[in-house]
Amino acid sequence: MPEVLHALPDDRSPPSTVRVLRRFRLVFNAVKTHFRDVERKAGLGGAQIWALSIVAGRPGIGVGALARDMDIHQTTTSNVVKALLQQGLVQANRDGPDRRAVQLCVTSAGREVLKRVPGPFAGVLPDALARLDPQTLERLDRDLGTLIALLDPDESGAGIPLAQM
Repeated sequence: MPEVLHALPDDRSPPSTVRVLRRFRLVFNAVKTHFRDVERKAGLGGAQIWALSIVAGRPGIGVGALARDMDIHQTTTSNVVKALLQQGLVQANRDGPDRRAVQLCVTSAGREVLKRVPGPFAGVLPDALARLDPQTLERLDRDLGTLIALLDPDESGAGIPLAQM
């Protein structure tokens, strides 16, 4: 893996706590910059773009399946879908055997929005994680688990899309 963090202005090596903190800042800023760029070019938030891209790739998908694909709470997904419906970027049909279930499809306006968006649609962090080799991903998962145990966060935060943080 290439070294991402360059020498500090004073050329002294910082303590590893500072170095790791700086690396987290680089990750957070890369994510934030990507979503800001997406919003500027598309006029939509990152979670909406991600949902729109999934619906485009899976016409007829339901809200529950979309929530699973995005790994977010169904209520959050419903709110994202509601915004996309209001903007005319997706349409909801009840044509299946169960008339209560909604099937989502991207409209031509939604396809036009996706053409303007810089990828990856899911965001730069999920894309980078997907490109890691299995051993690195396993080690990162284990190490982040240790860090999370020390932080003792509210677990419900795991279901909030990064673009909405």
